[in-house]
Amino acid sequence: MKKLFFSLLVVLGFTAFTNNAVAQLDNGAKIDFAKETHDYGTVKYGADGTCTFEFKNTGNEPLIISNAKGSCGCTVPVWPKEPIAPGAKGVITVKYDTKRPGAINKMVTITSNAVNEPSKIIRIKGNVLPAPEDGTPVNNAGPASN
Repeated sequence: MKKLFFSLLVVLGFTAFTNNAVAQLDNGAKIDFAKETHDYGTVKYGADGTCTFEFKNTGNEPLIISNAKGSCGCTVPVWPKEPIAPGAKGVITVKYDTKRPGAINKMVTITSNAVNEPSKIIRIKGNVLPAPEDGTPVNNAGPASN
């Protein structure tokens, strides 16, 4: 009888622990991205390398992004510094230096208080064409005037 009682007590304790852990995941900020990868496709050398990643706080507490870091200096993220209210959307802008010809395969690591993904990786990919060989300016801005 003692063994049965002890076994029942262990099962009930485990069930209570599991339910509490699940309940904790339901409370707090949650980050949900509309897309996790941006594909530039093939872009010209020196073209605009800016893209955006829209996200939503699907949790029930404010979402705070404490950091966003590119995998190298050629990938620069900008993120909202103010808390994102529950149900609200935000945008992370990533700028890639397209004066680096070749394949693009970079990551941005986002650190936040999201209970579902406190460390989230978003990616950019594509290919930058080589610089023009004829000396023609990449953009059509012409010479700078003083």
